[in-house]
Amino acid sequence: MVTVLDQQTRQEIQRPLYEVASSYMARRTFIGNIYKKVKDPNLVGALSGHKEGSRAFARYRTIDDDLKKEMIGFLD
Repeated sequence: MVTVLDQQTRQEIQRPLYEVASSYMARRTFIGNIYKKVKDPNLVGALSGHKEGSRAFARYRTIDDDLKKEMIGFLD
């Protein structure tokens, strides 16, 4: 169960995850999470079924502040 905001009443309600999350959201989350661990776009792209240089794959992954800090840490 997840908490969502009812659009009409503006009250928080509980809904099953499958009613809220789409397969697209699940795929995007999976790719983002695995990319943070592996950091090799070719491996993650192959795992998720994307071709090398895929623009769709580029939209799924984000380079957030945590990833930037980790990269800077490699210089020490």
